[in-house]
Amino acid sequence: MNPGYKISGRYEIIRSLGEGGMANVYLAHDLILDRDVSVKLLRLDLRDDEKTKKRFQREALAATQLSNDHIVGVYDVGEEQGLQYMVMEYVEGTDLEAYIKKNFPIPYQQVIDIMAQILEAVEDAHEHNIIHRDLKPQNVLIDNHQQIKITDFGIAAVAENSMTQTNTIMGSVHYLSPEQARGGITTNKSDIYSLGIMLYEMLTGKVPFEGETAVSIALKHYQEETPSVREFDPRIPQALENVVLKATSKAPSDRYQTADAMREDLATSLSSARAGEKKFAPKSDDHGETKVLSAADLEKAENGVKIDDSTPEPDKKSKKKRRRKRWLWLIPLVLIIGVVVWIALMPARQVIPDVSGMTESAAKSALEKKDLSVGTVTTKHSDTIKKDLVISSSPKAERKVKAKSKVNLVISSGVKKVEIQNYVGQSYNSTAAKLRKLGITVKKTTMSSNDFGSGKIMSQSVKSGTKVKASDTTITLKVSTGKTKITLPSFTGKTLAEVQEYANQNDLKVSSTEETSKTVSDGSVISQSPSAGSTLTEGDTISVVVAKTSTKTATETVSVPFDSSNSKTENTIQIYLQDSNNNISDVSQTFTITSTQSVTLTLTLNNDDKGAYKIVSDGNTIASKNNITGS
Repeated sequence: MNPGYKISGRYEIIRSLGEGGMANVYLAHDLILDRDVSVKLLRLDLRDDEKTKKRFQREALAATQLSNDHIVGVYDVGEEQGLQYMVMEYVEGTDLEAYIKKNFPIPYQQVIDIMAQILEAVEDAHEHNIIHRDLKPQNVLIDNHQQIKITDFGIAAVAENSMTQTNTIMGSVHYLSPEQARGGITTNKSDIYSLGIMLYEMLTGKVPFEGETAVSIALKHYQEETPSVREFDPRIPQALENVVLKATSKAPSDRYQTADAMREDLATSLSSARAGEKKFAPKSDDHGETKVLSAADLEKAENGVKIDDSTPEPDKKSKKKRRRKRWLWLIPLVLIIGVVVWIALMPARQVIPDVSGMTESAAKSALEKKDLSVGTVTTKHSDTIKKDLVISSSPKAERKVKAKSKVNLVISSGVKKVEIQNYVGQSYNSTAAKLRKLGITVKKTTMSSNDFGSGKIMSQSVKSGTKVKASDTTITLKVSTGKTKITLPSFTGKTLAEVQEYANQNDLKVSSTEETSKTVSDGSVISQSPSAGSTLTEGDTISVVVAKTSTKTATETVSVPFDSSNSKTENTIQIYLQDSNNNISDVSQTFTITSTQSVTLTLTLNNDDKGAYKIVSDGNTIASKNNITGS
């Protein structure tokens, strides 16, 4: 499944998270709810396998019945081109197995906190009559805040018992309860045993039982007692070891009755009040397991010698029973001999060498020295392993396999290059999310623009078509904030010319109308729309109302007499006017006369204004008039 593929048109594949025997898991993005999810997709080669399909369906059914903060939630189930898929909660972090390897030794209190979350989830499942049956660190996810999520209920949904129709034991052998190893019916206490093994691993960094084959490990689960964690680390309190021993008791009746009971016991295991606690010993002394007697005991049994001094002397009937029992005692011995012969006849086994970091030819030589050969060779991108060098082998290094076995190799094809696309004009949010998922660092700058809508990318710092290493690349995207925002000032009292100048400077348009005003001078703004303080963008229009005056004209004809007294030969005449253009205190006109003559005065009046005039001859007022109205 390639990145970018959309399942059901909704879940866009980002990258692979892992591959399993039944299904492959991918990180995807839910395009509708805008969130990352995990998509579990049935493997293509199992599309027609009805048993696998039913198990996949059962897993989905089991998981959807549960709603717990420590159980991975299932959001959706569907089918794509004949392949069933399950959409689940995405947990960003790692699994508990990898966490133990990376962080061991883990502080005891932290171990208890992690186990408490797991036990809470398991108790919830048990209350819904769901037994997980495959509890192991690989099925426990832990995020960056040490929050736990249990996943993979594929076996849990099996309703009958822990055996398939082919008598194959289900569950991971290192965490298998004795009853599961024998093929018996599993109960809640089978999960508790697995949890006890997980607790052992968190305290010691390893599982309690190892072996060359799955069968040999399974045998140890019901034949050998769980090793002491205090022998590994004497600082572990006895009370904490007792939790491990009780949870992993061979007889289910000796284990905790519920996951909650184990959680409560674990919570106080570091308490000083339990410092003197004795080592846990199971009540059941016989779990129905095969017993092996010593040679001395066998010899005594054959000769009819009492093994228990309290046993009365046998009669003839008892002797016959003993003879029958003698043969019964020999059965385990025969079984042991058979196992020894079987092991002796097993083909030679070889330890797979660590070939990581080698070239393919060097790895081939190293394998051939161990009587092994190269199987399938596949390539994979790697940020840490150079091109053409081995990343890993399958089976893994240090594992034992039969001689002549084939070992598959994964070869590095070098650092994965990402091709930068042309993002100009695209939405910043969705583009940045995609780039970050690829591992690219994204930076953002903003700028107003008349050509790009708000949130659209205007330019990018890395050219389209450039191939880059994602983890080493930073791309800066210049993003439009939309058109420039302009806050309008008040234009009241301003001239229309001043308004137009402001509009030109800010790429605005002006629309004007005229209106008669008694209070605002001619040509000045009376009002505006939008009002002062409003926000506009470039290209918007300002509407203003400009004052317009109503002008009237008044004409007065006045006879100015000549004063010849005192032998005057001329008179100096001064005219004073009051109108829209003149003030009565200022001389508007001066002239001389040598005889009586008529003067015509023209007054310009605005609106309802009143006019006036005054005529002065040689310093004496000879005529005046007020309250002149125009027409």
